[in-house]
Amino acid sequence: MLTLTVRGLSRSSTEKEVTDLFSVHGKVRGLRLARDVFSGECKGYAEIEMEGHEARNAISALNGAFTPGGALRVELKSEKRRR
Repeated sequence: MLTLTVRGLSRSSTEKEVTDLFSVHGKVRGLRLARDVFSGECKGYAEIEMEGHEARNAISALNGAFTPGGALRVELKSEKRRR
């Protein structure tokens, strides 16, 4: 399982929108959308967990892609070890 860091999301992004964007490239196993404590709006970044080959496909396809928030920056954060 790999964790991706995604930056460049719009402040109006929702979990469903981000999941739909990434699920084209594989199953999204986990999603943590950073939200402002007071307004509840997206802070513009998220962490997504996907299987290795699916995560690499998502990075290749979505890094630099344009969305309403601007250009996405999708990169590998860390690799989780299986137990």
